[in-house]
Amino acid sequence: MLVNVGPILIALFAGVLLGEGFPRWLVVGAFVAFGGTAVVALSTAGDSRFDPLGVLLCLAAAVTYAVGVLAQKPALRRLPGIQVTWLACTIGAVACLPFAPGLVADVAAAPAGATAGLVYLGAVPTALAFSTWAYALARMDAGRLGVSTYAVPPVAILMSAVLLGELPPVLALVGGAICLAGVALSRRR
Repeated sequence: MLVNVGPILIALFAGVLLGEGFPRWLVVGAFVAFGGTAVVALSTAGDSRFDPLGVLLCLAAAVTYAVGVLAQKPALRRLPGIQVTWLACTIGAVACLPFAPGLVADVAAAPAGATAGLVYLGAVPTALAFSTWAYALARMDAGRLGVSTYAVPPVAILMSAVLLGELPPVLALVGGAICLAGVALSRRR
C-alpha cells in the first residue's frame, strides 16, 4: 500500500514541475483510488509487523517511480516511446553488469522453465509494458496516467481469481471497485 502513494506523487510533482496543474477531479480521483487500494491491502493483511526499513524502502520506491515518470515525460517530447524504453532498459542492464557472472552461473544451473520465465519477465512485463506506458505517457498528462495505475489492484484480483482460482475476501472486491471508481473520477473534465 505504501508504494501506491507513487501515483499521488506523480500527480503532485507533475502539477508543480510539468505545469499540469491540479484539476479537481484528478485530485479527488487519486485519493478515492488510493483509498480503494488501502481497503484491498487491509482486507488481505495478515499478521504483519512494523518494519521501519521496509517502510522506508517502499516510500523510496514510490518516490523513484514518480521521479522516473517525471523524467520520462520531457524525453518523450523528443524521442519515440520505444527508444526511451530501450534506453532505460540498456541503462538498467549496464548497471547490472557487475552481477553478470552470477547470472551466467545461475542460468546454467536453472531448469529451462525458470529461464523461460525470466525471458518472459524481461519481454512482456518489462519491455512491452514499459513501451506501452511510454506511448501513453507521450500522449497524456503524467498525473492522469499515473492515477490509472490504480486499476492494477482490481485487475490483479480478477486475474488471480480466473488464473489461480484464488478468491479474495469480499472487502478486497469492494476495494477494487473503489479503485476503479477513483480512476473513473480522475478522468472527468
